[in-house]
Amino acid sequence: MTEDVITLYEAIGGDTTVRALVRHFYHLMDTLPEAARCRAVHPKDLSGSEEKFYEYLTGYFGGPQLYMEKRGHPMLRRRHMIAEIGPAERDEWLLCFRRALDETIESEMLRNIIWDPVERLAHHMQNKE
Repeated sequence: MTEDVITLYEAIGGDTTVRALVRHFYHLMDTLPEAARCRAVHPKDLSGSEEKFYEYLTGYFGGPQLYMEKRGHPMLRRRHMIAEIGPAERDEWLLCFRRALDETIESEMLRNIIWDPVERLAHHMQNKE
């Protein structure tokens, strides 16, 4: 007996939802005054960051491994060492992600599945006190 198993990527709505989540995340980061420190560690033009985050999340959620195919292993902490990420920047990033998640994905269960590992990852990315 086999069961049909779908990925998180499929469960949330695939490419359309991942793009919407990432677009909304960067819009929030770019416009919320309470995300100013997080925004300041990003390039003036967020389009490159947005594309990389979209590619990463697509694979992270179980969709095509776009990031790996284009850029190799993410090595997220190493790639982010150029930016000083302290508690304020981390918490502002999480604020933007939480709001984008809540406003993009209807299912509370799916949001909860996504949130816990993302929150742990954000804490792992902190590289200053």
